Amino acid sequence: MSSLLDALQSKALAELASIADLKNLEDWRILYLGKKSQLNQALRSLSSLSIEERRQMGAQANQLKALLESSLEDKKKTLQQAQLTGTKQEYFDITLPGRPLTLGRLHPVTQTIREICSIFSGLGFQVVEGPEVEWDYYNFESLNIPPGHPARDMWSTFWMDVSPRWSGPVSQGHLPAQASPMLLRTHTSPMQTRVMEKTKPPVRVVIPGKVYRYEATDATHESQFHQVEGLAVDEGITLADLKGTLYEFARRFFGSDRKARFRCDYFPFVEPGVEMAIDCWVCKGAGCRLCGQSGWIEILGAGMVHPHVLERVGYDSSKYTGFAFGMGVERMPMLKNGIDDIRHFFTNDLRFLRQF
Repeated sequence: MSSLLDALQSKALAELASIADLKNLEDWRILYLGKKSQLNQALRSLSSLSIEERRQMGAQANQLKALLESSLEDKKKTLQQAQLTGTKQEYFDITLPGRPLTLGRLHPVTQTIREICSIFSGLGFQVVEGPEVEWDYYNFESLNIPPGHPARDMWSTFWMDVSPRWSGPVSQGHLPAQASPMLLRTHTSPMQTRVMEKTKPPVRVVIPGKVYRYEATDATHESQFHQVEGLAVDEGITLADLKGTLYEFARRFFGSDRKARFRCDYFPFVEPGVEMAIDCWVCKGAGCRLCGQSGWIEILGAGMVHPHVLERVGYDSSKYTGFAFGMGVERMPMLKNGIDDIRHFFTNDLRFLRQF
């Protein structure tokens, strides 16, 4: 029996020394320390020995078991440490940086819309959105542009042949919006009427969204692009409030040292109407290719909301006044970053998009 235990010890330790991974180590444990192991079988056979031999062999078997268990723990620690330090085949260097995940990024137009909306949110405006497929009533008529008005020629329109003919009642000589033709909205201004129809003053909103024009594309024109519309209506609002709001926007978006200029312009749904320009940051107003030698760069159109537009939604134009403005979103990063072709935003060229 003593020689059997000695042989078992030599064999077990020799096999343990050759083990190189944790899976084989577990197999070794089951073979030599499991319930059906040779060591346990030897312990069960002690009952056939005399008391003196049983005492002697039992002590030797227990010593062997303790030796194998301690050797097992030592080997397990060695293999685990080997995995961390890379001394074995299962190499893992914990000092290496992790592999970066492939992440997308926001489109430059989306970044610009969020920046613009964030600026106006900080000035007390609420961000709302509206439908891109619009009724003629909201896109034109409610904005002081009735059928046949020459101002409609300013917007090359995508018309949609889906509108039903209206055969219901006529209220106060006006057909409901659902009786008018449908179109892809040519500007975000229809949301002025939609917001005011559902909101009592005071109103302060900015409306970002996509708009459509039926026109040829070139470096400065696209058949689809984005705008941000702004509207504020309350008692006592004046042109000074409009100028102060847009001055602050220009400084926050283009830089605190920007100068601004307002000149008269025409928009059917505002009176008076103005265009806003900022001084050219390349030539500092001296004149260059970017600003067309004028020293100024136009960025948006604006004005005081026309009384007819207010009255159409039920506002008392003798009590309430307001201002509105609209800007092309793509124009902003083009000016800010010196981009010379609006089509770059829609060609999905990653070489261009990854710059933002």
